[in-house]
Amino acid sequence: MNFAVNVPRRWVALAVLCLGVLMIVLDTTIVNVALPSIRADLGFSESSLVWVVNAYMLTFGGFLLLGGRLGDLYGHRRLFLAGLLLFTVASLGCGLSDLPHWLIAARVVQGIGGAVVSAVALSLIMDLFPDVTGRAMAMGVYGFVGAGGGSVGVLLGGFLTESFSWHWIFFVNLPIGLAVYLLSRRLLPAAQGPVNRARLDIAGAVTVTASLMLAVYAIVGGNQAGWGSAWTLGLLALALVAFLAFVRIEIRAEAPLVPPHLFRSRVIVASNVIGVLWAAAMFAWFFISALYLQRVLEYTPLQVGLSFLPANLIMAAFSLGLSGMIVLRFGIRRPLCLGLVMAAMGLALFARAPIQGSFMIDVLPGMTLLGLGAGMAFNPVLLAAMSDAGPGESGLASGVVNTSFMMGGALGLAILASLAQARSADLFAMGFPTEVALNAGYHGAFIGGAVFAVLAALIGALYLPGKVGEAAGPRSDLAGDSQG
Repeated sequence: MNFAVNVPRRWVALAVLCLGVLMIVLDTTIVNVALPSIRADLGFSESSLVWVVNAYMLTFGGFLLLGGRLGDLYGHRRLFLAGLLLFTVASLGCGLSDLPHWLIAARVVQGIGGAVVSAVALSLIMDLFPDVTGRAMAMGVYGFVGAGGGSVGVLLGGFLTESFSWHWIFFVNLPIGLAVYLLSRRLLPAAQGPVNRARLDIAGAVTVTASLMLAVYAIVGGNQAGWGSAWTLGLLALALVAFLAFVRIEIRAEAPLVPPHLFRSRVIVASNVIGVLWAAAMFAWFFISALYLQRVLEYTPLQVGLSFLPANLIMAAFSLGLSGMIVLRFGIRRPLCLGLVMAAMGLALFARAPIQGSFMIDVLPGMTLLGLGAGMAFNPVLLAAMSDAGPGESGLASGVVNTSFMMGGALGLAILASLAQARSADLFAMGFPTEVALNAGYHGAFIGGAVFAVLAALIGALYLPGKVGEAAGPRSDLAGDSQG
């Protein structure tokens, strides 16, 4: 395969890698638009329909850490290809499903494949771009895919469902998955030197995967079962027990799945805490604003997708060079903090959006600020999370930061959705019109998301390094002195 002289091979490889990641990201939201059609066609009940989404989230969140560690042990390229193939085959199974339980089973397999691909993707970027300048630019492209893919999923899901049928939200993955698989075999770097053949920590893998799956299960079902119910609290307690067992195993293991020293790095700990808060704020933006547009302003699914287009275009501009240049010029801390503050301001603007809001006055300004904030802050978060990982640990660090995003997004959305629901229910009970009650609930969720973004900015200002490649200082816990 020959490429033009002016197109470096590694940038073509990055484009292929990001296309595969985009396919995974899309599947977290593309299904939401098609749920009514899926329910009518396959005969799902109201309570079982949620598992079309939850089955994917459950295995995706549960297998991120294991997928990242397997990449370190057996090769990032090999695991990426295996995960991609599994995801593509599962997509075919989803599209061909004619019974509810078959679709849910296929979504479970999709989640496993998606987790493996996502967990090793950042490691492959590290392999492709060992230099600081190239890595900063490449992380910007990856950041756009991660931050903007969800809103693209809503737009694409609405188009495919309205123009063809719900089956095509899964069939569209087949040509993409096949093309990415074939190109990745040619372009992505194989393991550099001998692959780490340390024995896999089976006990650690089982306990941490069980802990993550139980936690995700409790979170995604918390609103329906009730956050104070015995079911939800019991699942969270089991998740905690499994996690404590995992910690005990890792302390004693000769070849631990997650080396304890990884969390003595102040930068890694801080960046993952920021990742949790950042994801919570972004999920508030994406999901709650989509609900506002649909249920209050009565936009169609296609109009909702188009409403996110300004933010996507801004994030695209950052990904195509601006983000990398900003990081190289100003370092990690300042762009991250400024981006998070801008995101908080965008969420605050949505928190005042009225019932009869107009796009130009009440939607576009918030979308613009959130696009700027996401484009500016996402790259520094990823760079910080990966920067302090030792040799042979990049896959694990990638899995950890992806788990932080996943858990932060799921938990943040559950908390903010519960806040919105409780506020709306109170106003319903007081006799307020439906639109007024819904909008007031969404306003509370937006304010909560803004608070998460501000907290993340404060942690970044205190604990992240100023420049790319700046020494993190001695490994210590988060309570150590802040860096200058």
